[in-house]
Amino acid sequence: MISFGITDFGLFLMAVLLLNATPGPDTAYIVGRSVAQGRRAGLLSALGITAGCCIHATLSAFGLTALLAASATAFMAVKLAGGAYLVYLGIRMLLSKKAAASEQQPQLDLRSHKTIFVQALITNVLNPKVILFFLSFFPQFVRHDSPHKIAAFLLLGAVFSVVTLCWNSGTAMLAGTLTRHASNNPQIKHWLERTVGAAFIALGIKLALTKN
Repeated sequence: MISFGITDFGLFLMAVLLLNATPGPDTAYIVGRSVAQGRRAGLLSALGITAGCCIHATLSAFGLTALLAASATAFMAVKLAGGAYLVYLGIRMLLSKKAAASEQQPQLDLRSHKTIFVQALITNVLNPKVILFFLSFFPQFVRHDSPHKIAAFLLLGAVFSVVTLCWNSGTAMLAGTLTRHASNNPQIKHWLERTVGAAFIALGIKLALTKN
């Protein structure tokens, strides 16, 4: 780490853990998918979130994240887009048809896999909290005179992504396990989906209206 100009790596790991432990759009999406479609969907969501983190790390390393945050208009557009997307996902869950009592939970097909992954990726890419984290925290752990700044940012981004994947995978497994039996009951599953959908809408509105 020192050879890349990275300092206080222990504090960096602590900050990453605290960010992941703070409930937000990423956690809400993973829990929502795990509740509605099981652990596999939750794990696919975790992979999508991690892919989004990799994009953030790359943009941060090459300075594009700083340019985005420097423009109030561009940053506000990202916030509004992220909030609108969460509201859209919530409305879709609220309007989903109630499963028949005798209908078994369908297996996820390849198209479902791709949809879950892409939606999770978009949720993360449009999350202002993650953008600000990469912008404000990462530079504090890279020496200003480091000759390998891009490599240092990419390395920190890789560590961030691995920790995030582990944390989110655990979240998906826990949420999926706790709701596995309940989700087999169409009536309970019906209300779980609507509860999560309403939470998505509330979170999306809050995200869009937050000033900072």
